[in-house]
Amino acid sequence: MSPMIWTLLLVLTAVVSAVVFFFIGIGFRKKVAEREIGSAEEEATRILNDAIKSAEAKKREAMIEAKEEILKNRNEAEREIKEQRQDLNKLERRVQQKEESLDRKIDNAEKKEETLNRKIKETEEINKKLAEQVCAQQELLEKISGFTVEEAKHYLLDSLKEEIQHESALKIKEAEAQVKDTADRKAREIISYAISKCAADYVADATVSVVNLPNDEMKGRIIGREGRNIRAIETITGVDLIIDDTPEAITLSCFDPVRREIARNALEKLIADGRIHPARIEEMVEKSKREVEQLIKQDGEKAVFETSVHGLHPELVKILGRLRYRTSYGQNVLRHSIEVALIAGYLASEVGGVDPALARRAGLLHDIGKALDRDMEGSHVDIGVDVAKKYKESHEVIHAIHAHHGDVEPQTIIACLVDAADDLSAARPGARRENLDAYIKRLEKLEEIANSFEGVERSFAVQAGREVRIIVKPEQVSDDQLVLLARDLSKKIESDLEYPGQIKVHCIRETRATDFAK
Repeated sequence: MSPMIWTLLLVLTAVVSAVVFFFIGIGFRKKVAEREIGSAEEEATRILNDAIKSAEAKKREAMIEAKEEILKNRNEAEREIKEQRQDLNKLERRVQQKEESLDRKIDNAEKKEETLNRKIKETEEINKKLAEQVCAQQELLEKISGFTVEEAKHYLLDSLKEEIQHESALKIKEAEAQVKDTADRKAREIISYAISKCAADYVADATVSVVNLPNDEMKGRIIGREGRNIRAIETITGVDLIIDDTPEAITLSCFDPVRREIARNALEKLIADGRIHPARIEEMVEKSKREVEQLIKQDGEKAVFETSVHGLHPELVKILGRLRYRTSYGQNVLRHSIEVALIAGYLASEVGGVDPALARRAGLLHDIGKALDRDMEGSHVDIGVDVAKKYKESHEVIHAIHAHHGDVEPQTIIACLVDAADDLSAARPGARRENLDAYIKRLEKLEEIANSFEGVERSFAVQAGREVRIIVKPEQVSDDQLVLLARDLSKKIESDLEYPGQIKVHCIRETRATDFAK
């Protein structure tokens, strides 16, 4: 046999063997798989049985726990229901008690209402009887008194009016006395304290100056040949020289105190030098003018320093110094201005709430217009306001200058303090010389105001016009009306009359009865 056949046989044998082995392996694996499936089914059956047994056990346990929880909840619910029932029982008892209490109160109220109705009826009957008795008594009283009801009412009202008037007069008098005591005491304390700090000396100035001469021969030298020297002095200075029989003295007369001071200074220099002629006179007058201007500046600076007023314009200081040569009723205006400044500052410190420095500034400048009123048109108040505005003073200072003589109504405390300080300085004894005619007119006006009131019989101005005594007619003015009369008269004097200090109003009512025993 050929090798090819042997090869085919070998291949065929191998294929048959492989097929046989394949089928044998399949059968073996089938048996193995069947054995494994049977084993798995048994295991699954066992696990299932175990699971069923475990589930039934857990079910029994859950049932037991559920029953226990239900029993517990039932017990708690029964307990809560029991407690609620107890609370409801309590509430029912309280409501029942309140109902019983309300029933009792209603019964009592009904009983009281019946009692009140009975008493109201009894009261109405009593009131009816009282009204009848009142009418009967009223008719009896009308017969006895002779007055009707309306007449009696008017009589009582008139009596009550008199009593009220009496009481009101007493109350007014008491209140005025109390307020006056308190106000006077406080005002005296403030003013006395302020004035005690400012004790200024006063020298009455006049419109003439006297120059002492070493001898009477000097009068002739001053007159000069044909009067040329005296004419030169009067022409250059604007001052009148009065040369009379007064030994060793010459009088200088001029309304302008600055001119008079320049002439006096120049004349003293001429007398000391001994050379008196027109050229020398002109030279000395110019020198005196410079010296007086320097003195004016120094006086202004001294016044500013004395009153502690700072920041004034230099021109204002010069104008202020001119007040040294200005007088008012014989009072030196510069000293007056310094005193007003100091008093206003002290008053501001005592009153409180006001700047004392501003009060001193306003007091120092309040009469600044008097330094220029001889050279400019208008009152010294208007001139002072214009000067203060020109040199940029504050509104408070300008208003105080404008209001210190009542030209405008004071709107600030500083204006009121400056006005009061000005009156205090001017009203001091010896501070001013009042004109006799003005003084007499003021007294006459005071008596005229007093006599203008109804019921005044006579009036007398005494104590230099600081007191007015009024005698009233007793049949027209009662004691109560006397208090009101004094008060009204004081108000009238305050509004119609200008005066320094205060005026005491003294009303006198006197009733006299005279009879003779026979």
